[in-house]
Amino acid sequence: MVSPALSVDVPPQPWTGRFDGDGAEHRRWWQAVTPYSPRTVPAASSGARPAVLLGFGSDAGVRRNKGRTGAAAAPTAIRAALGPLAFHLSRDVHDAGDVTVAGDALEAGQARAGLAITRLLDAGRLPVVLGGGHETAFASYLGVAGSAAVREGLRVGVLNLDAHFDLRDEPVPSSGTPFLQMARAEAAAGRELQYAVVGISEPNNTRALFRTAADLGVDYLLDEDCSAESAHTFVAAFLAQVDALYLTIDLDVLPAGVAPGVSAPAAYGVPLPVISAVCRQVAASGKLLHLDIAELNPAFDIDGRTAKVAARLITTLLG
Repeated sequence: MVSPALSVDVPPQPWTGRFDGDGAEHRRWWQAVTPYSPRTVPAASSGARPAVLLGFGSDAGVRRNKGRTGAAAAPTAIRAALGPLAFHLSRDVHDAGDVTVAGDALEAGQARAGLAITRLLDAGRLPVVLGGGHETAFASYLGVAGSAAVREGLRVGVLNLDAHFDLRDEPVPSSGTPFLQMARAEAAAGRELQYAVVGISEPNNTRALFRTAADLGVDYLLDEDCSAESAHTFVAAFLAQVDALYLTIDLDVLPAGVAPGVSAPAAYGVPLPVISAVCRQVAASGKLLHLDIAELNPAFDIDGRTAKVAARLITTLLG
């Protein structure tokens, strides 16, 4: 299948990492990832769709949501964490570069990223978006909703690993509004948003947000209830309701000690082994259509811990 050209603001940059040799037994991500280009790319022998990394350099939504900014630098930090990791995947991985949000031009940036995502999906790729604040999620939605698969009737569910519903009803879109924006856009298109959240922090979501979630029929699992067994059962039930899945990971779902470099660190959080198990479950389902990871803030990331966690989860999901 021929890949279409993408319009990005920053083209793919050279990857770096430890060098142990050129052979397959020494291969690391920095040696395996190649620049995305509009050419014919066959699927790997495993049949897995080639993955394409697309950065979304934005913290305009976090700024609007009165959070601590810095997430615009996340795509570079995640690539730096991925680069030295051993490459064990049976699929090709390409880097398409970054869409960046200049100043407060959030909506324009989301539209450009959405168009790139649609083109990747329609070309049979698995887009992996590296955010960015969680305004990244609405860019992802635009891309998924505009794809041929959705236009032809595929039922896509949205699974969010997050401490927050992000269902704020605000006059200006932000990192706190993307899923309400999705719900309204789906209603306008004559569809209903299938939305579920793992890791909700009760103290960090108002009664109004819980009421909005109830009104929209949102399924959720509280952080305190996220054992490995309960999370597996919850995700399995949601997967059974949909044909395909858009998975979005807000890194603030993790405990602050594991993920200190986020816009809003979690006092409680869901243990990393539980989140990792959910990622393995989603990957094994065969239903993963699109993936993004959001809210990494390198300015506050002690020892690069959060970027390393993001990289580890990406390798799990693509493995």
